[in-house]
Amino acid sequence: MAISFELPERIKQNLQMLEGLARGVMRPEARDLDENEHKRPSTFIQMTWPVAKEQQRRDLEKAHAKARGEVKERKGPGITYLNMIHTFEMLSWGDVGQMLCMPTALLAGAAIEAVGTIEQKERFLRRFAEGDEPVWGAMAMTEPGAGSDTSAIQTTATLDPETNEWVLNGEKIFCTNGKLSLGESNGIVVVWATVDKSAGRAGIKPFVVEAGTPGVTIEKVEIKHGIRASDTASIVLKNARIPYDNILGSPEVRKKSSTKGFKGAMATFDASRPLIAASAMGVGRAALEFVKEKLAEEGIEIPYGVPEHELTAVQRDVLEMEMRLHGAWLLTLRAAAMLDHGLHNNLEASMAKTQAGRAVTWVTQKAVEILGPLGYSREWLVEKWMRDAKINDIYEGTRQINTLIVARRIFGYSSRELT
Repeated sequence: MAISFELPERIKQNLQMLEGLARGVMRPEARDLDENEHKRPSTFIQMTWPVAKEQQRRDLEKAHAKARGEVKERKGPGITYLNMIHTFEMLSWGDVGQMLCMPTALLAGAAIEAVGTIEQKERFLRRFAEGDEPVWGAMAMTEPGAGSDTSAIQTTATLDPETNEWVLNGEKIFCTNGKLSLGESNGIVVVWATVDKSAGRAGIKPFVVEAGTPGVTIEKVEIKHGIRASDTASIVLKNARIPYDNILGSPEVRKKSSTKGFKGAMATFDASRPLIAASAMGVGRAALEFVKEKLAEEGIEIPYGVPEHELTAVQRDVLEMEMRLHGAWLLTLRAAAMLDHGLHNNLEASMAKTQAGRAVTWVTQKAVEILGPLGYSREWLVEKWMRDAKINDIYEGTRQINTLIVARRIFGYSSRELT
């Protein structure tokens, strides 16, 4: 059976618009926003907010229609995730730091969509679809003592029977857009906390914490190596009281039989990891194209279909840069296509994320190396792309963790059997 990589016309038109935004707005502001970390990318936000708001309004309407049973069974696959990965790739080609500042619910919305009720979707996501000011959402999972090992989460959620409120206590770190969500807008953060430490992962539940909640403070905004236009915050919760209905999923803890609630929410990463992979591809493509452009200015062309021994060292490097990016991009397309076909993609999402992180770090470092002192200087954006690239090896699950997931899925091992 033949496989077509021809893009639907709707995605082609979307990419034309996004390329204009990336080239005309994001690239010109990229250096200034990198040099002045935490400066808000106002132009990009104002230009993308109306589009993001309209898309979120449509998503909410679809959720209501689905809840009413009004959504007809689709006869063929959709293109939702295919469109999303191309969007992330193009905007990251412009500037990945600014791309992360697009005013959307992001991972907070993904968690609510995964396990929230229709009432919760309406209550929490309506603010992203309406209103006069941009709104952001974020997810807070990582803690000082709990990174990749989510079972080590220490933040607690205790039910106060007198007020029927959850009382949250703990500290969350490395929360992308935490300041934008809680400190600069009427946003939300999905906080992971345990209702029963003895239950391990089964006791960990997601809670929606809204901006303005007493007892929730932004303690620190990180100074980072890359993606400097985007804020990364530390959040402290001290007796933060939230309504009982702000828990996503059931509060019941079934130690022996199920971790269904946790697994259901964690499935959001199966959707987000291909997006992060696509973002990495955008950064890698920017570096590769710039290298080829500068080499062409010096009269150095990259031949195809030529035996390797007839190529120069630089030509071989550039061809390998292309090969690594294309290989990771194919894995990313596969992971997204599976979601559009309604298939589970846990293995494929981790494969795409692992290879994309590996490829983009190597490609951007090679770009700096080929371009020499100017590539290392701040005269060009190449050194910035190298710094931006490294986060793709870390967030949404480190390369090591995703490699473990791939191995477990292939060989059929549990997390206890293969660590």
